Amino acid sequence: MAGNSFGQSFRITTAGESHGPGNVVIIDGVPAGIPLTEEDLLADLNRRKPGQSKIVTQRKEDDHPEILAGVFEGRTTGTSIAILIRNQDQRSKDYSNIKDLYRPGHADYTFDAKYGFRDYRGGGRSSARETNVRVAAGVVAKKLIAQEFGGQVVGYVSQVGDIKANIADPASVTLDQVEKLPDGSANVVRCPDPDIAAEMIRLIEKVRKEGDSIGGAAEIVATGVPAGLGEPVFDKVKADFAKALFSLPAVLGVEYGIGFGCVTLRGSENNDIFTTSVDAEKEGGIQTKSNKHGGMLGGITSGMPIILRAAVKPTSSLPIEQPTVNRQGEPATIQTRGRHDPCLLPRFIPMAEAMIAIVLADHWLRWKGQRSDQ
Repeated sequence: MAGNSFGQSFRITTAGESHGPGNVVIIDGVPAGIPLTEEDLLADLNRRKPGQSKIVTQRKEDDHPEILAGVFEGRTTGTSIAILIRNQDQRSKDYSNIKDLYRPGHADYTFDAKYGFRDYRGGGRSSARETNVRVAAGVVAKKLIAQEFGGQVVGYVSQVGDIKANIADPASVTLDQVEKLPDGSANVVRCPDPDIAAEMIRLIEKVRKEGDSIGGAAEIVATGVPAGLGEPVFDKVKADFAKALFSLPAVLGVEYGIGFGCVTLRGSENNDIFTTSVDAEKEGGIQTKSNKHGGMLGGITSGMPIILRAAVKPTSSLPIEQPTVNRQGEPATIQTRGRHDPCLLPRFIPMAEAMIAIVLADHWLRWKGQRSDQ
């Protein structure tokens, strides 16, 4: 099975299934000397793990990482890093009654069409369970970009169903606003607009009680990114961001900057006008007055905040009865047992942040290798 690796200079390779012993990631390209412990990995893994609130799946996984290689005395050695996260709370029997049925919205049929054989327990390799080690790799990438150029990646839920957050300046949203409400309690839906967050929670609880699910959108913002990262043709940084986000389960759409909002504008309205930066430390002293281009021009970063959005579909696994067919194409009905998220967005945020950080780490290392003055 190809396609298990991502990146060039900063490269990750993952393996594992949702109901196997665990998942593992190998990270290549990490410079020596970066502080890294298993405790460092837990903050983002806890944001991703099941059972963290009543509006996500109640599956219980500690998601405790084990660093197997590439770290000595709390610092990276420059060699390949290996991280293992063991599975703990699988209920494979929940899937035994549907092993010959195709779940609507899942990859059951397409895996059979490709391989002629599949792991039916929770989706196997196509399960979002695999993303836990990507989040671990993302922590390493976040450390790298923070150390090298002060880069930061923050994601948040911008929409659930038809309920949209009111965020005037995406680049000003902080991790603390995403994770906590003004009263200090946990922001379980990860929307930085507190009033809208409460509405989102009510909607998610409503669809959960109905045995259904709901989709939404996430916004991911990278700040502190210097101009010049990315390649001008096939490896445009925007193309790699899109591939990174589309590689995550349930993502059906990706846009950046003004996105599809550009279709009604004239060029004179859409262009971001260059001006002299008020930030003396900004390379070249150049910025734009607006940011419709979302921080990327010609597939290369402009130095402005990178703003991306991902559309995430409703959870496909539903306890309500749905029509389907079996492997022989005969009509049947299906009800998916198990514990599933009524809305994927709250747990999607650390996954998306991780993939964007990995792209930035990769392109930063590639850029350094191309510059004689670095």
